[in-house]
Amino acid sequence: MTINMNLPLISVIIPTYCREEALRDSLADVLKQDYPNYEVLVVDQTPKHQSQTEAYLQELAETNKIKWFRLNWASLPGARNYGVRRAAGEIILFIDDDVQLTPGFLAAHAKNYLEKPEVGAVAGRVFDRMKLGDSGGKLQISYLPPQAMDPGIAWYYIDLVHTIKPQEVLTARGCNMSFRREIFTKYGLKFDERFRGSAVREESDFCLRLRQTGYKIWYDPEADLVHLGEETGGCHDISMRSLQYQLTFYHNHFLMGLKNLTTTQALRLYVRLFDCHVLGHPPCNKSGSPIKIVTRGVFFSLGFLKALGTVIQSIWNDGQIYTHMDEQVKII
Repeated sequence: MTINMNLPLISVIIPTYCREEALRDSLADVLKQDYPNYEVLVVDQTPKHQSQTEAYLQELAETNKIKWFRLNWASLPGARNYGVRRAAGEIILFIDDDVQLTPGFLAAHAKNYLEKPEVGAVAGRVFDRMKLGDSGGKLQISYLPPQAMDPGIAWYYIDLVHTIKPQEVLTARGCNMSFRREIFTKYGLKFDERFRGSAVREESDFCLRLRQTGYKIWYDPEADLVHLGEETGGCHDISMRSLQYQLTFYHNHFLMGLKNLTTTQALRLYVRLFDCHVLGHPPCNKSGSPIKIVTRGVFFSLGFLKALGTVIQSIWNDGQIYTHMDEQVKII
């Protein structure tokens, strides 16, 4: 790989969990990038790979095409933090392990930092296979509505799938987001490892805290990728239909609100969460069966109590269990 010192080094961090062919294909696309100055870090939480994947990753690591880190625990925010501590880049870029990239992907991210000093993070466009299928691929949004910048209700108006114009946004999607290195060094931000299960809202929590530094989050539709949304593997270490998933889903939403929002903003978020995910109203469009509504309501309530307990525990425990484990290993 030819190094161009005039362009900032980009560290591409790929957390992975129990992915095989999709991971191999994603890495192949990363290694075809036309940007001349980047490194690839694979933070691998897979207990045991298929032989073909194992051999492929071993070959890439031995030829110095990737840095391959194997961990014996599974946490998406934990894996992000682990990768950041080992990254050398001036730009830290995260992608998922089930994506498709064009060769200009990294360059599209980098140009925003070179042209806009006020930008601390770049949110790329995500061609989400499932959401594009729902719209027939025909829906296009030029500019997001004002509600998309309101922390209380933004999550129901931010559409980084169909939006076609560059603009400031409130948050990024975890499968396609990048940051200036100083967000982690100068400002000391970390991904909160208390976001559990599929870690839904962990990137939202991080971006809300990032905006407090004064930096902007800029959406660039040219920094696009295709997100395959594989049903198994990735950060989904538990089934979306499992009781544990349902509990952590609500816990993570409430935790984000309790940590970052004013009382008014948080209440508006929780009302929308109840209306959409419990009652099943649009855009969630869930079953209106009384039994299912009651069941979802129970998890909604338990999730709030669980999140409240998490916040209370933060008085003596910051929840960064995997970061602390890593720091202790480094000391030893």
